[in-house]
Amino acid sequence: MRRSLPRRWACLVLGGALLMPYMMVGVLISATLRGEAANLMLPAQVGVFAAVLPVVAVTGLFLPVRGLEVSAAQGLLGAHVEVPPRTERRAWQERRRTAAWFTLHLAVGGVVSGFTLAIVPFTMFTLALPFLGWPTPVLGFVITPGWNAVPWALAGMALLGALVAVAAGAGALLARLAPVLLGPTPGERLAAAEEHARSLAERNRLARELHDSVGHALSVVTLQAAAAGRVLDRDPDTARTALSAIEQSARAALEDLDHVLGVLREGAGDRAPQATLDDLGELVAASGARVRQEVGDLSGVPAVVSREAYRILQEALTNAIRHGRGPVYLIAGVRDGELRLEVTNPGRRDGDREVTGGRGVTGMRERVRLLRGDLEAGPAEAGWRVAVRLPLRSSP
Repeated sequence: MRRSLPRRWACLVLGGALLMPYMMVGVLISATLRGEAANLMLPAQVGVFAAVLPVVAVTGLFLPVRGLEVSAAQGLLGAHVEVPPRTERRAWQERRRTAAWFTLHLAVGGVVSGFTLAIVPFTMFTLALPFLGWPTPVLGFVITPGWNAVPWALAGMALLGALVAVAAGAGALLARLAPVLLGPTPGERLAAAEEHARSLAERNRLARELHDSVGHALSVVTLQAAAAGRVLDRDPDTARTALSAIEQSARAALEDLDHVLGVLREGAGDRAPQATLDDLGELVAASGARVRQEVGDLSGVPAVVSREAYRILQEALTNAIRHGRGPVYLIAGVRDGELRLEVTNPGRRDGDREVTGGRGVTGMRERVRLLRGDLEAGPAEAGWRVAVRLPLRSSP
């Protein structure tokens, strides 16, 4: 309390200083209405003080004083005020709270500042009375030097102690009310929670994309590197083809990684466009696998569906390459207002486990569910099959 009292007292004096222009205008208007000369030394005028407080409240409704008051509350009062989120438009709930705090700060600060200006000089004067060499009039009394002035000195000290107590209590009151009136309103907290939820959803989406892209690239690199190592001596052309597939997959993975890091980095500038079904040919070429395609006209697929469909096919190809054998059959086309995707491979290697609960299949299900589509992923007569239906238009 002792350490915080000077700063809290300074905050109260700041409130009194902010109240001064209102009081000066109030004194001028009061003197004009009475036909008297205005005394801008601001004597104690309770009527003027009470009259300007509604004006202070209206000012707090419209002027952007919240940032100043939050800084004062944190730096001078030592209050733990949660910094409110920035919004383009001020809600009336926030305006009312700010106006209430602004009025309270200036009213309490004005009273404490007025008493400070009056009591501190009075106390210093009474302490000097016993040592003066001549009688001195004080409040209608003539005080002679010596012991007769000691009670006045004690009274001045008592008034100073009372002022300290009032300042400490007023500072503690403002410090307690600051988080309530200056902190985020329920509407602001809800908006912040929604923004946090959107951020988490975006991060989850990026995590799925990174998993699909990097997982696909690592699968291609692993299998193609092993194939290149086996045929390097007897079939250099096949080895070069495998190495080319490794290069393309690694380059695509680096581009996707750069895109994700750019999104996560604060203040990122232009971001590379996300891959869509238009890049399906590059995806198949980079996989290095034997893929037999049956692709229809996909030009009418909406962008968001096209992006998610690309990632679904990428993960399906990854699973087919990792756990299948032989050529991969890929079908993509539009029928009855839906995008139909199907990826099958003729069987799994002996000893390979079925991938029914991995993150890849889970990621595909999440994407399909967000687009209100259907996904079938599991063993079939032909081996492993992934079939997806995605509506091109949202429906209630």
